[in-house]
Amino acid sequence: MPLPINLDDISNLIRSAKTDLKQRGGDYKATFDAMSASLQQEIQEIAALRDRGASVMPEIRFQDIVAGNISQAQQHLIRKRGCAVIRNTFPQALAEAWNQRIGDYVAENGYYDTPDKGLDKYFSSLQTGKPQILSVYWSKPQMEARQHENMAQTRRFLNRLWTHEHGGQAVFDPDRECTYADRTRRREPGDNSLGLKPHMDGGSVERWLDTEGFHQVYRHLISGNWEAYDPFDAAYRTETREIPSPAVCSMFRTFQGWTALTPQGPNDGTLQLIPSSRVMGWMFLRALQDDVPADSLCDAIPARALLCSPRWHQLALDGLTSIPHMQPGDTIWWHPDVIHAVEDRHQGQGYSNVMYIGAAPWCQKNADYLKKQAPAFLGGESAPDFAPENYELAYHDRAGVADLTQLGKQQMGLEPW
Repeated sequence: MPLPINLDDISNLIRSAKTDLKQRGGDYKATFDAMSASLQQEIQEIAALRDRGASVMPEIRFQDIVAGNISQAQQHLIRKRGCAVIRNTFPQALAEAWNQRIGDYVAENGYYDTPDKGLDKYFSSLQTGKPQILSVYWSKPQMEARQHENMAQTRRFLNRLWTHEHGGQAVFDPDRECTYADRTRRREPGDNSLGLKPHMDGGSVERWLDTEGFHQVYRHLISGNWEAYDPFDAAYRTETREIPSPAVCSMFRTFQGWTALTPQGPNDGTLQLIPSSRVMGWMFLRALQDDVPADSLCDAIPARALLCSPRWHQLALDGLTSIPHMQPGDTIWWHPDVIHAVEDRHQGQGYSNVMYIGAAPWCQKNADYLKKQAPAFLGGESAPDFAPENYELAYHDRAGVADLTQLGKQQMGLEPW
């Protein structure tokens, strides 16, 4: 459900929301100072591990998920870091074949020959040359990966890292998935057009303005009981209201993620994370502090990604870490509140290619999105959360209903579970 808001009055809305949050909550300054001290210790730990070349992001094997061999300590670390690398989610040869087929799909259909339609204000402003993020949603390899049984097992495991009941009621079903069709990245060596600053995608100013959803998500922070804040508590997260935008995901995701199609790692123009699940909670409190202008939320802009900036958030930025080396078929996952970035320059030798596939378990919010997404799939249009560029309308060899398994149809909302 979109957040009803008058963007022409955004300054006054921010001013009013901040006044309300400060007055009705606990001591916002003392709460922030205490959480800052705790987070700083965590960031220093992350930076120390990173700087000596040790593993920062938890790494587990898909075969251990299948065998039930992921320990409680490993699960705790995934929750703490807010991310995980899952090795061998798909066989390497399968991922390499998907990479070749996607390349053929976009080349044979003339994707690079089509003039930029200028509709994607978020990514088009970042891409000055050959597109690196492709507005392709319905290639057969993408659909095959989304509905693959290995992906289903992986996402069931990830979903169950969350507390998915509240007040005796299920917030979401961890064992049923809703397909959130996203794009693919094909970043060539030497590219310097796709650097993305540290940010998150799931809402910007609405985190402070949405009194019904986001305020409940951050209720413990508002009350001053910051230690009770659990980023993996799903309570109220399916009730958040967003400002519709190509920069904002309107589905509830337990994890964002991508599947590696080529080898890639540090300096290959790929992903960086601040591997702490608590940073967004800290940023929520940061915006309420007295050194921030009354009509500002640390420079957050409606309908854009929420930036983690040196001016306001340097404490957290000190933990920014490149992902480890990935092989085709490996996947990486991060909590939607985890700050992520893309390296400015691809200094490696080969393409850094991925398919963006996250985890969006069944809940009413996600089921409602599927009703909008299904017609886009059937017609070859861009997915509804994204700019309506509609490159694939007449593409040859685009995936259709006949390419879906029973599971794939259920995940797309085309058949009941």
